[in-house]
Amino acid sequence: MSEKISVMISEQEVSDRACALAEQIARDYAGKTIHMICVLKGGYYFMSELSKRIPEDVPVELDFMSVSSYGDDTKSSGIVRIVKDLDQPLEGKDVLVVEDIIDSGRTLYYLMDIMRGRKPASLRLCTLLDKPDRRERDVKVDYVAFEIEDKFVVGCGMDYKQMYRNLPYIGVVELTED
Repeated sequence: MSEKISVMISEQEVSDRACALAEQIARDYAGKTIHMICVLKGGYYFMSELSKRIPEDVPVELDFMSVSSYGDDTKSSGIVRIVKDLDQPLEGKDVLVVEDIIDSGRTLYYLMDIMRGRKPASLRLCTLLDKPDRRERDVKVDYVAFEIEDKFVVGCGMDYKQMYRNLPYIGVVELTED
C-alpha cells in the first residue's frame, strides 16, 4: 500500500483559524491563568499555534498527556490507554484540553472524565478538527477550528503510521494498492 496526500485545509487557513480561536480563548479566560493540556502526539502542533497567539496578559501554563486508541490503524480501536500522565495537579485550575482531532469521541470522553475527577475550577476542550458525523460518545467541544467530513487526515501534528506530522497543512490520505 502507498499513500497519496491531497490538501484539505491550507497552512494559511490553519494559521488564520488559530489566530481567531486564540483571540476568543483569551477573551473567555480574561483574568485567569489557562492551564493548557496538550494531548500528545498529534495535539502538540495545534497547541503551539494557539498558545503563541494568546496575548501575554493572559498567562498560559503548559502540560502534556499521551493517550492512545489508534495504534497504527486509521480508525480508533476503542481501547484507550494513558501512555503519559500530567506533570501538574489540576485541582482549582482553569483547564483547556487541546486535541488534534475528535472522531468517535471515545478517547476524549474517557479523558475528560478523568480530568473532571481531578477537580479543576473549569474544564474546556479545544480541537483543531471535529468529525461530528463519526461521533459515538457525547463530547462537549468548546472550541473547534474546523469541522470536517469523514476522511482520514494527516498534517499539523496528525499522522499515519507516525509519518506526515510535519506537513504544514491538513491533507487527506488516500491509500492505494501498489
